[in-house]
Amino acid sequence: MKVPFSRPAIGEEEIAEVVACLRSGWITSGPRTAQFEREFAARHGAAEALAVTSATAGLHLAMLALDLRPGDEVITTPLTWPATVNAIVLAGGTPVLVDVEAETLNIDPRLIAGAVTPRTRAVLPVHYAGQPCDLDAVAAAAPGARLIEDAAHAAGASYRDQPIGSRDTAIFSFHPIKNMTTGEGGMVTTNDPALARRLRLLRFHGVERDAWKAYGGAQLPLYDVVEPGLKYNLTDIQSAIGLHQLRKLDAFNAERARLAARYDAALRDVPALRPLGRAAHSCTHAHHLYVVLVDPARLAIDRNAFMAEVIAADVGLGLHFTAVHELTYYRRLLGDLRPVLPVATDASARLFSLPLFPGLSDAEHDRVVEVVADVARRHRR
Repeated sequence: MKVPFSRPAIGEEEIAEVVACLRSGWITSGPRTAQFEREFAARHGAAEALAVTSATAGLHLAMLALDLRPGDEVITTPLTWPATVNAIVLAGGTPVLVDVEAETLNIDPRLIAGAVTPRTRAVLPVHYAGQPCDLDAVAAAAPGARLIEDAAHAAGASYRDQPIGSRDTAIFSFHPIKNMTTGEGGMVTTNDPALARRLRLLRFHGVERDAWKAYGGAQLPLYDVVEPGLKYNLTDIQSAIGLHQLRKLDAFNAERARLAARYDAALRDVPALRPLGRAAHSCTHAHHLYVVLVDPARLAIDRNAFMAEVIAADVGLGLHFTAVHELTYYRRLLGDLRPVLPVATDASARLFSLPLFPGLSDAEHDRVVEVVADVARRHRR
């Protein structure tokens, strides 16, 4: 039995909505995108939501809106996809990496205060694997900095009974492996109307009015550019998918939670693999990823060899993530940070992700456990 790492859950509702969109004659950003934004904002407790081409685009816009100057710093985590840190650099800032908690692999709030300087402009935590970090502690550690959440893993998650996305600013991802998808795409939520206006300008060339309003009605197609912007707008075709994915999000996340609990139970008998721990603070996990760490004291092979054997048995795996400070560009930019980031450095060499998605059958789930348990057994110390 071949088990993929991920498979998007696309239903007939999404297909019918895309067909209706195509037949409507309006396929770029338009009424469906506006509706998707309204529904996403309401679901995530935000005043406003702005649909973008990707979470990477959303991160870039959020960093550009800070108007970073040379030497300005943004504190973030080393355990993230490169987009998080790339956005800081591309907007003219300097990333400052802070180590992570050993159990959750979320940024460690206790270390943030020591990284704050007079040049700190923002803190950019990642809700790793879908488990919210301790936002109150993060914010308290850098009280003068803007809190911008990388919530790419956290659609539908909550922190202290408040939806992720309901605080200052958060960026979500709709990549096909995420908890909901639009093929590619993302969303920025914010409660700051001035920031929302600025992000809209930056999202679409710096133009003050929406193109679909100008060209879709009886208004003259006049426009003005207030400042140079980019082209990061989401299309109505993608939003047609997103509308129905959003309405299914709670059901998707409930199934992810069930499958994660099933892994928890099964892997108790595989001591060579340690799943991530749970946060001490009150939160609802989105279970975007199921990450495990190999225990080198119990295995005669390393993580890469372990993964290779599992993949050879037709079970898909993910690698989330190689720590940013281990990547060539950031080694050159920031120097050797391994001594000051020991937890992230160690985890980066030992972690990988198991298949976890709605539609993963119990038989496929059992096959994953069977394969990883067999590899662990054959190579135990």
